[in-house]
Amino acid sequence: MRIRTATDLGAFIRERRTRLGMDQIALAKKAGTSRKWLVEVEQGKPGAEIGLILRALKSLEISIDVEADSPVETTSQGKAKAPDINSVLDSLKKRPLKKQI
Repeated sequence: MRIRTATDLGAFIRERRTRLGMDQIALAKKAGTSRKWLVEVEQGKPGAEIGLILRALKSLEISIDVEADSPVETTSQGKAKAPDINSVLDSLKKRPLKKQI
């Protein structure tokens, strides 16, 4: 499952919790959070503390593997190449301007 937003993450946590037969109080207790916090996360609260999210996922026996959507160019020493600022600026110049109302 790809999780791209706080809402996606909240839905995933809710689905996993219900599949495990846990109610919100049980998961909150196991993760060391409040039920109110868990309700907000399951509803997609964007500002939830990452440490608490990770504790909740661990309580649900979930591990996270992170993968980049696009590869990063590297030098021969394996370090990430700095972006070409001129090409970035050129691409921005080609964008149409948005009118502000």
